[in-house]
Amino acid sequence: MTAPACVIDHIMTVMEAAFDPAYGEAWNRRQITDALTLSNTHALLVDQNGTILDEGGNTDGQRACGFVLTRAAPGEEELLLIAVHPENRGSGLGKILIEQLFKAARNRGSERIFLEMRRGNPAVHLYAKLGFTPIGERPKYYRMTNGERVDAITFGRAI
Repeated sequence: MTAPACVIDHIMTVMEAAFDPAYGEAWNRRQITDALTLSNTHALLVDQNGTILDEGGNTDGQRACGFVLTRAAPGEEELLLIAVHPENRGSGLGKILIEQLFKAARNRGSERIFLEMRRGNPAVHLYAKLGFTPIGERPKYYRMTNGERVDAITFGRAI
């Protein structure tokens, strides 16, 4: 079942503002739409106060200021994307999103959360504060838009 267009609109608005094009990490609308057609892919959106927005698309005029997109597998969940609008960074929304992810993933039967990020991503500090630890590395895995290659680091955390 596809997510309502307004949910995808919210995700795209935050993503386009939050992701630096130099890294080529942002997904396009088609990728988000396709991912959300899968029953094991989940999105959480929050407003500026950290309130979770209705997954059914009823946002009552609220504007999403952050989102997380995940993919579930038996016993685990992978954090695919997380973003907070630049106007709302430093307000604790990233922490709220991840803590809400922990609750939702536990409710889906997950025991661990995994994520992968490029080396040098400042989000590493948030992940460390929330108990994620490095568990693997892929040398020169990501290619930036300028052609430079950057290592990928995989993190995990029991929930």
